Amino acid sequence: MRPTFGRYGHYNTARGGFTGIDTGQPARPSVGAEPAHEVATGDRVPIECGTPARRRFLLGSGAVGIAAALRPGWIVAATVQGIPNSEGFLLVDMKKCQGCGTCMLMCSLAHAGEASYSLSRIQIQQDSFADWPNDIHIGQCHQCPDAPCVEACPVEPIKANKPNPKFGNVRMIDPELCIGCEACIEACPFTPSRAQWNHVGEVSQKCDLCVATPYLGAVGGPGGVQACVQSCPVGAIAFSRNTPKVNTEESYTVDLRGPVWKKLGMTTE
Repeated sequence: MRPTFGRYGHYNTARGGFTGIDTGQPARPSVGAEPAHEVATGDRVPIECGTPARRRFLLGSGAVGIAAALRPGWIVAATVQGIPNSEGFLLVDMKKCQGCGTCMLMCSLAHAGEASYSLSRIQIQQDSFADWPNDIHIGQCHQCPDAPCVEACPVEPIKANKPNPKFGNVRMIDPELCIGCEACIEACPFTPSRAQWNHVGEVSQKCDLCVATPYLGAVGGPGGVQACVQSCPVGAIAFSRNTPKVNTEESYTVDLRGPVWKKLGMTTE
């Protein structure tokens, strides 16, 4: 029987914590793994570079002025978001995920050097009342274009939570600067929050695409290795450099079930 990841157990909450719940549901069929790979989900939004007409210029400059007043210190343009896009994203196939929790353990091992569901930065939930294959939910950081968690960080003059240009503008939390206010956890628009409380270091943490992984044994970040992508036994997580067009759960969900999956008689719908 596979471990069960219930809504109130076996996954990280904002404060962290782990409770094993066995609901007695049958295990999923055993399956073969398909190799991890990068996927493309759409093109980046083009940026207008032409000379605007006078009316468009006035409208654009007005928008910049309002945005600058609301978000001091940010670089704001009329046609793009205030901070540069991340150069990497995690995409998932929830109908392919088996709920084994391997990605969670590998995430905590790579970052903290110990296997702990509570220290994982990717979160797996299982709805014990839903039918397979719609019972699994993968909660991974979206590396949001507008990044509410970055905006909410009160640390000045250098935010503890910020995009890092050295590593493809991945949104990262610096544990040395974090004051433990949990503002980023509260600001995340998704449930569960993709920023979590690290009860060991008493600071916030979130997915950094394995940039700061002293125990990974490889270079992480965009262009490098992501522990969850490499360790998933069925290839239900993929790395992409293309920015999803809309920041919703659905836009970060893709179909990773290839020919091998179909031969096994598993769902491809």
